[in-house]
Amino acid sequence: MYRLAIFASGEGTNAQKFIEYFKGRNDVVISLIVCNKSEAGVVQKAKEASIPILILNKEAFYNTDKVLNELKGKADFIVLAGFIWMVPENIISAFSGKMVNIHPALLPKYGGKGMYGIKVHEAVVANHENESGITIHYVNNKYDEGKIIFQAKCLVEAADTPEAVAKKIHELEYKFYPMIVDKLLLENIS
Repeated sequence: MYRLAIFASGEGTNAQKFIEYFKGRNDVVISLIVCNKSEAGVVQKAKEASIPILILNKEAFYNTDKVLNELKGKADFIVLAGFIWMVPENIISAFSGKMVNIHPALLPKYGGKGMYGIKVHEAVVANHENESGITIHYVNNKYDEGKIIFQAKCLVEAADTPEAVAKKIHELEYKFYPMIVDKLLLENIS
C-alpha cells in the first residue's frame, strides 16, 4: 500500500480532490495532511476525512529532522497541493523522485518565488497570453524548476479576468492532478 502525504497551505480544494479520488482504494491511502497554517481550510477537510494532520512551525521544519522523521514513518510519496513554503533539502533528498508539485501555469513561464495563486493569473492576463495551464513537476531545491512530468493547457480569452483564468486552471488541476499522481504511483510499484 502506498501512503500519500499531502502538503497544503490554504483551503485544500486540491487535497479534497485527492481524498475523493483515492477513497475506498486498498492500494493507496492518504496518510497525512501537512499544513503550515492551523486555521487553513485544508485542516478541516482532513478532520472531516479522519486523516491525521501535522501542523508545521518554521523552526522544526527548517532546522531539525523532526518533520522528516515524522514523514518517514507515515509517507511513501509527497504531493504538494498549494503549499507555499520551500521544502527543505533534508526532505527533498529523502523523497527524491517521490515528491511532486502542481503549478498554475505552463512552466517555465510564470514560475519561481512569489508566483503562486492569483498572482500567476494576474501576470498571465497582464501579458496578454492566449493560453495558460498547469504543470505537474518533481520537487527540487528551487521553486518550480523540477523535472516536468505533465502539462495541460487552456485558452485565455482577451476578456478573461485573472479570476476567470483561475477557474479554468482549477478545472485542469482537479481533473489531472490525482490521475497523474496515481499513474506515477503505479509506475513506482511495478
